[in-house]
Amino acid sequence: MIHNMFNEDLLIKYKALQFKGQHIDSASLPIIINKEKEYEVKEVQKHRKQGRETQYLVHWKGYRNEHDQWIAEIELPHVKEAIKDYWSKILSQNL
Repeated sequence: MIHNMFNEDLLIKYKALQFKGQHIDSASLPIIINKEKEYEVKEVQKHRKQGRETQYLVHWKGYRNEHDQWIAEIELPHVKEAIKDYWSKILSQNL
């Protein structure tokens, strides 16, 4: 299931292709919304507490696992559905 968008400022910068025959996965290209580049969240994979805030490990659509990032919940206002799906999955595993 694919979910919402996220601001590019929190992503790692693009690295140019290094080998002949490599290609860019079009799913990893940003979408322009209100003149800002945004990327799609594929899923939320884990959570952790950092002080008083909850952070989520976000997996980006079209990116490999090494690009996953821990992001504070407050910085994920458009990813509520992915967070809800994550908690549903966690709760169903604990039954």
